[in-house]
Amino acid sequence: MFVAANRFRVIPEHAADFEQVWLTRESRLHELPGFVSFQLLRGPQAADHILYTSSTLWASRADFEAWTKSEQFRRAHSGAGSSRNLTLGPPNFEGFDVLQHIKNEP
Repeated sequence: MFVAANRFRVIPEHAADFEQVWLTRESRLHELPGFVSFQLLRGPQAADHILYTSSTLWASRADFEAWTKSEQFRRAHSGAGSSRNLTLGPPNFEGFDVLQHIKNEP
């Protein structure tokens, strides 16, 4: 499995707008082979920003890389620059190969 994450430093006064952009967008992730899940996380607040992370879990790194070359990816990121005034700079991408995954199975 592979985790793809983007970290955003959101200006506190723009946090509600940032969240609204994410919560109302049309996601096409479910259309891609290997997509497992998506999460938008709100983290700690510093003096100048609130930390947010968007993360996707993929069956493999190859599935994630296929997403980045897809039409769905191009559509999902077509307006990405419009939210830059909500953040302190561009997102920071982090990719992780999953070494261990423990699930709570009933």
